[in-house]
Amino acid sequence: MSLPTLHPLQITVHKLPVLLCFAASPLLAQRAKPAAVPIAQFITRAERMLDSLGIRSNRASWVQDTYITDDTEILSAEAARDYAVAVQRLATEAKRYERSPMTAEQRRKLMLLKLNLSAPPPADPAKASELSTLGASLSADYGKGRYCRPSAADPTKQQCLQQQELSAVLAQSRDPAVLLDAWTGWHAVGRPMRTRYARFVELSNEGARGLGFADAGAMWRSGYDMPPDAFAADMDRAWAQLRPLYLSLHAYVRGKLVEKYGAAAVSPSGPIPAHLLGNMWAQEWGNVYDVVAPGGSAPTVDITALLKAKNVDELGMVRYGESFFTSLGFAPLPKTFWTRSLLVKPRDRDVLCHASAWNIDNKEDIRIKMCIEKTGESFQTVHHELGHDFYSRAYK
Repeated sequence: MSLPTLHPLQITVHKLPVLLCFAASPLLAQRAKPAAVPIAQFITRAERMLDSLGIRSNRASWVQDTYITDDTEILSAEAARDYAVAVQRLATEAKRYERSPMTAEQRRKLMLLKLNLSAPPPADPAKASELSTLGASLSADYGKGRYCRPSAADPTKQQCLQQQELSAVLAQSRDPAVLLDAWTGWHAVGRPMRTRYARFVELSNEGARGLGFADAGAMWRSGYDMPPDAFAADMDRAWAQLRPLYLSLHAYVRGKLVEKYGAAAVSPSGPIPAHLLGNMWAQEWGNVYDVVAPGGSAPTVDITALLKAKNVDELGMVRYGESFFTSLGFAPLPKTFWTRSLLVKPRDRDVLCHASAWNIDNKEDIRIKMCIEKTGESFQTVHHELGHDFYSRAYK
């Protein structure tokens, strides 16, 4: 997940937010209903409050993702609660201005305040704490997740693999049994989270209804300068245009996979098994291009081989990415990027390796959290995440 850099009122915390218990927080002590103030004054106060709480929350979330322990999970949950409760209370307070005269910019800011959280908390403080605790625990369990199986070298011993290692299996192996084992092994990690996630969704929907939306999904679809139903209709229209191309692509790839693995592994007329597409979530199919490429097609550039031939390490891959964006006219990355980012998986602790870009303070504190591997896929991901950082800093 990437954190956009917008106006302080538009801050979207990377997870769910703070380091202060809200009974002790001077910022949240302002939660009591204030006397009516001009809308401009209210917006200024809201932006100042959320800017401070947002930075604290981002830092707490960063520490949790890069140093997963029970304590960092608790700190991140407290941060999530404080930030989310502040947003919920401010959004509720903002309702009194809905019929007041205001500029278009002010009206947009009030809407952005309501859309600030992807998982808004219910007004009940106990439920708000429960929501943030669930979010932190789900993230931590995902980062710590392992699939353990008997070792091929010694079946009496266990071999435990994390998501990054299992993703490498999906990208490189062409044995359908090995691929299925890696895919099912990782997805089993999420099974114990199901009940907690269902409760997380339930609480998020309750919080969204408190802000005037039908549910959290309707709230998300309201963030595109059109009513949520209009957005859904526009997506349906776009999908109707894309569907013939996608069906043709799907049928072509399925046919090539049948040629490779046989009809017993891939139904000639049904869905493509996700574990055969080279990606843990089947979201990108580039890792199986060697299997599905049309005959006689031009050879592709093997970025992994080039990185190896040029002896480019993980840091060098990020330098290449920086050079690409500076060639477009962007300023170089700040010094703090290189000292605060997580670029290589630590050997001594659990971290959430899923790649993400961070803007901690909506100014200059931009970072990447990623366990880079010396592969073409990772090289592309580095550029993707740096794109978030360079563009989000441009909004400051």
